[in-house]
Amino acid sequence: MFRGVNGDISFWYADIGGVPKLRPKLERDIEVDVCIVGGGFTGLWTAYYLKKARPEIGVAVLEREFAGFGASGRNGGNMTGRFTWSRERYLGRSTPDRLAAMELALRNTVAEVIGVTREEGIDADIVHSGNLTIATNPAQLERIKTIYENALSRRDVPAEEVELLSAYESDARVKLSQAVAAVRSTYSARVQPAKLVRGIAAAAERAGAVIYEGTGVAEICARQVRTSSGRTVRANVIVRATEAYTAQLPGFARAMVPLSSAIIVTEPLSDEMWCRIGWQGRETVSDPSWGHNYCQRTRGNRLTIGGWGDPYRYGSGTDAKGEIRQA
Repeated sequence: MFRGVNGDISFWYADIGGVPKLRPKLERDIEVDVCIVGGGFTGLWTAYYLKKARPEIGVAVLEREFAGFGASGRNGGNMTGRFTWSRERYLGRSTPDRLAAMELALRNTVAEVIGVTREEGIDADIVHSGNLTIATNPAQLERIKTIYENALSRRDVPAEEVELLSAYESDARVKLSQAVAAVRSTYSARVQPAKLVRGIAAAAERAGAVIYEGTGVAEICARQVRTSSGRTVRANVIVRATEAYTAQLPGFARAMVPLSSAIIVTEPLSDEMWCRIGWQGRETVSDPSWGHNYCQRTRGNRLTIGGWGDPYRYGSGTDAKGEIRQA
C-alpha cells in the first residue's frame, strides 16, 4: 500500500519504484555544439529533436539533480494543448495570424508526444480521451460558455474538437455533484509524467545526446557554462532550460517567478466506487475556477486531485525535494 512522505519527490516516482539511480556527473572540461542547462521536459525535448534533426552535432544536458526531478516529473499528469492565457493580452503584443498559428501548434503537441512515445516504445500510461472542464455554479457556467464560444470563433478549430455538454451529458461521463454543464475538448490526454520524462531522457540518449546528472551550474556566459564543481563546458549554442529554477542562476534572480501547485492521491478505489463515479473514458478533468483544479484517473484506479494554492516562496524560491509546507 502506497504511503506518501512529504518531500519524497512525488507519487509518480513511487509509482515506478522510487527515485532513479543517477547518471554520471560531469567530471572534466568538455566542448560540444550545444549545451542544454536543465534536464526537464524543455531541455530533454530540445536534446531529442536536435539529435533527430542533426545527428552529427554534439549535445550535452547538464542537470543538477536527475532528469525529470522538477515539475516535469511531478505534475498533475494532464497533458494538454489548450491555450490558457488571455488571448486579448497576447494580441496586444502580436497578431491574430500568429496567435492562431501558436494555438494550432499547441493543440498538435498532444498528438506529437503520443507519436514519439509510440515510435520510441515509451510506456507513459497515456490515454487520449480529451479534457472535461466542468462548471458547478453560474459564474463557472458563464466561463465555460466563453471558452466554447471562443473556440468556435476560431477558424482553425474543427467543430468536432470541442463541444458544450449539458449537465446530463457531463454526468454520463463523470458524476460530479452540482455539475451544471461542461466543455469537452479533444486535445488533452492523461499521462504518467515520471514515466514520460524518464522515457524522453532515454530516447534523447539513444539519439546520441549525453546527460550529466548531479551536475549543478554556477554560471552561464557567452559560449561557456561553468559548473558548481568548477568544470567548464564550451558550446556554440547554450540553451537555458531551467524553468522554475532560473532565479537561482547569477544574473537571473527576477527573470522568472516560480508558482507551485500540489496534488493529493487516493488509495485505489474499488470497482463499486468507480461504477458510482463513472469516468470510464478516463478524460482529464478540470474546472474553470480562478484557482484552477485538475484531476485524473490513474492506471492504478487512484484519483488524483490537484490545484494551485501552494504559497509563493520569498525571493522566487523553490522546494528542496518536493515537500509541501504544512498548514
